This record gives sequence, C-alpha cells and structure tokens, in this order.
Amino acid sequence: MVARVVTVAFQGVEARRVDVEVQLTGGEAIMVVVGLGDKAVAESRERVRGAFTGLGLAMPGKRIVVNLAPADLPKEGSHYDLPIALAVMAAMGVIPPDALTGWAAVGELSLDGSIAPVAGTLPAAVAAGAMDLGLICPEACGAEAAWAGGTRIIAPRSLIGLINHFRGTQMLSEPKPGPMVEGARVPDLRDVRGQEQAKRALEIAAAGGHNLLFSGPPGSGKSMLAQRLPGILPPLSAAELLETSMIHSVAGLIARGELTRARPFRAPHHSASMAALTGGGLKAKPGEVSLAHNGVLFLDELPEFTALMAQTHQGPR
Repeated sequence: MVARVVTVAFQGVEARRVDVEVQLTGGEAIMVVVGLGDKAVAESRERVRGAFTGLGLAMPGKRIVVNLAPADLPKEGSHYDLPIALAVMAAMGVIPPDALTGWAAVGELSLDGSIAPVAGTLPAAVAAGAMDLGLICPEACGAEAAWAGGTRIIAPRSLIGLINHFRGTQMLSEPKPGPMVEGARVPDLRDVRGQEQAKRALEIAAAGGHNLLFSGPPGSGKSMLAQRLPGILPPLSAAELLETSMIHSVAGLIARGELTRARPFRAPHHSASMAALTGGGLKAKPGEVSLAHNGVLFLDELPEFTALMAQTHQGPR
C-alpha cells in the first residue's frame, strides 16, 4: 500500500504542489528519500526517526521508500518533515489512511515530536486553498496561515496532538488570523520647511508610483526628503497586503502572524552584495528589491551602488 500526503515546494514566492508517497517494502530496515531533495530533505529521515522515538513509536522493520513527486522539481528546506512523518504513520496504520485526504502539510519536526515553525506558511496556505485542500502547519504558524482566508487550517503543537485529532480523541480548533498591527510612526512632509519643489516631486511620485532621483550637494536635504516618501503613501490594499506578506513569509519576516498595512521601506547600504539586493542564491531567497514590493526601495548614495555593481560584473582580479 502507498500512503500519500500533499505538501508544497517553493519557487520564489510561488508554492507548487508536491506529493509525498510512502511505501513499506521488504528488505533492509532503512528509510530512503528520493525526488531531488537537498541536504535538509535528506536529513529529514533522522528527524522523523527521532520524533517517532520521542513519542514512543517504533519505526517499522521494513524498507521505507519516500518519493517526492514530481521527481524533476527541486525540493529544499525542512518543511517536508511533517508530511513525510504523516505519510509514514498512515502506511503503518497509526492514523487512518483516508484521514489525510483533503489536507496538505508543512512543518519541521523536533526530536521530542513537537512541530517547529517554518518559513513560507502563508503562500503554502494560499496554494492549498487553490487546490481545494486544507493545511496542517505548526502551531506557531497557524495565525499566519489563517490570513489566507477560506482555507481550512489545523495548527498542532506536536505529532501526538495531530494523531489524537485524526483518531477523534482530541479536536484541534482552527486558529484565528494574527493581529493587524500599526506600523511605527513614519516621518512625513509636516516636518519639512521650504523645499516646495522637492515636496511637489515627492507627491507626484507617491500619487503615480514613479521612480524618483534627488541630486544635489551634501546637506541639501535629499535623504531627509526621500525618507519621508512612505509617510505620504496610502496604506496597503487587501490585495497588496497579501502579495507583500507572502514575500515576507518566504523570507521568514512574519512573527506570530502579525501583518501591517504600512508600506515596506527598505534602505540597503551601498556595500550590500548583489545577492542581498536582488535575491537569489542556492535557495532563491527574496532580496531587498523584492522585500520593498508595494513600498519604497531607498538607495542612498546611488553612485556607490553603481561602483559595486561594476566590480561585481568585472569579477575578481
């Protein structure tokens, strides 16, 4: 028998469906994970084994084959621990196999069986809702996932609580969305005296979503004026809030499910690397440009960024 659980793989902020398939076969009692996973996915074997030991569950004395399909899609991160553990328990008969129908799962396992938080829970919940599935996620991420709206959410603290829920001995309540917090007071144009032409340029840029370049001698107020651009921007709309929060969720910047309608304001130093500015890397994390989506990206001392980029393109000497 093959047990299946749905999870997701992240490509940027997009969450793509991944089917976790587990089969118990004869042979040496080991767990094999296939499906183009990275080191964190390979290490999930030991975390799952340790979590089972922490709960007093014995791994089956059979060869356990875990397939992450589609096989040509790269899988990265520790959020595959929970769906792998659920599929193994379904194959063992610890939980009813049909109990996982209609659910996707993300979460990292600790060795005592508790479920640790992971990044990207909000886009995972949105993707689960688009697939007409509910989402099982860590308790610490439940308030964040609940912002997806219309998606059923279960947020257990540990594997034992989830087992009891599926067996019907303990019912887990659906988490509520986290609070909508007010951002810190942002300086605005009320603090500026004079500079009427520059303030007019700021207002036009804010109204039309235009780029803005200030040029002038040191001490003329360029940085002071640019830092006040967020203060005259309107709050994020509902659609913009979801877009921006999904990016911040993948970057792991949402704490306790708290969202804010304040516009992002990112001001990287001119010594920041190209990867820090544009994102990317082995796990394709958002950079400062992406984190400023629907907000303001403030590049102070812009010519210094040009020099850095020129050195990056030239490469080492």
